[in-house]
Amino acid sequence: MTPKVSVEQRRARLVARHHLSQPAESVTSAVSAMIVLHATDPVTVYLSAWARTRLAGADELDEAIYARREVIRMLGMRRTMFLVPAPLVPVVQRACTDDVARRMRQGLERDLEKGGVGDGDAAAWLRDVSEGVLRALTALGSGFAADLSAQEPRLRTTLEYAPGKSYGGTANITSRVLMLLSAEGLIVRGHRRGGWSSGQFRWFPAQSWMPEPRDYAGSVGAAAAGGDPAGLLGSTLTAAAARAELARRWLLAFGPAPAADLQWWAGWTAGQAKAALAALPVTEVDLDGRPGVALATDTEPVPACAPGAVLLPALDPTPMGWQSREWFLGAHGPALFDRTGNVGPSIWWDGRIAGGWAQRATGEVVFRMLEDAGADAVKAVEAEAARLQAWLGDARVTPRFRTPLERELTA
Repeated sequence: MTPKVSVEQRRARLVARHHLSQPAESVTSAVSAMIVLHATDPVTVYLSAWARTRLAGADELDEAIYARREVIRMLGMRRTMFLVPAPLVPVVQRACTDDVARRMRQGLERDLEKGGVGDGDAAAWLRDVSEGVLRALTALGSGFAADLSAQEPRLRTTLEYAPGKSYGGTANITSRVLMLLSAEGLIVRGHRRGGWSSGQFRWFPAQSWMPEPRDYAGSVGAAAAGGDPAGLLGSTLTAAAARAELARRWLLAFGPAPAADLQWWAGWTAGQAKAALAALPVTEVDLDGRPGVALATDTEPVPACAPGAVLLPALDPTPMGWQSREWFLGAHGPALFDRTGNVGPSIWWDGRIAGGWAQRATGEVVFRMLEDAGADAVKAVEAEAARLQAWLGDARVTPRFRTPLERELTA
């Protein structure tokens, strides 16, 4: 008989496993519990960590990122920026980022070819530029984009995009090349420039930044041929094994759930997701009439936690962990998501989204309940909003992707 997993049970798992009721012991354990933290918006990682720990200040997370280097900033699933536990970097690289890097290199080669760059061999030209960047970065030890462009002037090569269109224009290839090299595992974003909301980072050679440096086993462009460009992954870790391990971790953190949610979260093809699940001891489950999948050893009910209020930031990994969100989102999607699927700041109560919040220019943290969760819920949310406002102090938080409710609250 197919095990049944109710909405209430899924919510109970979410609250317990995402540390929305009991704080994690450390920043690193909080990140590991979520597999990764979204880092497209630099502010998100700090507020996601704050919500799941007793984080006294942003410097505690900075210690884990920049001093101990226990978590690494990298491109991963769905070509999205994440903060990844260092031991999991090879898994994410093999399972997702290698495919991302191949598509990025092919796309840039195409655009260079269209722009007449490379004397008819854009691929060779791009490899040569990439090697020039790596030589410059090795000589410098680290550097910002401008530092590397000064050493390798070809980074300033410009391309025209969408000619004749109102939204078209020209741009240099600096950021695309550096993003490509980072996706290939050759360079890593290190120390940031400015405050914790800054999106500018100093680049380091991967082997000098990673906590356990390894010799490079590959070369620039090896990812395009299916090789190991960074030598950080180990010869025994295959893409199939990495996808299976990532699927196992996702099921522990976000399951039971529809298999389609895993495919969406990881950015895989249907075949890749199916093969990853086939490599694991999984079982089918009934999610209130919808088919789902769970680890075979993870079907027993978990006890519900006492209702509590949590303020999660824009792009937090909890609401972004599934594609089908009706079981915790209800009808609140239009208020809390932008048109491209990015979630704004959300209020959680008893394992579901009950409202949204924002910070005004004055520093005041304000909120709006989108459903009647009761007087106890409102009182708890008020206390959390006050706690967050005190923690932010003089810092101001404006999400990179603005959502309807967040805009209304700050108007």
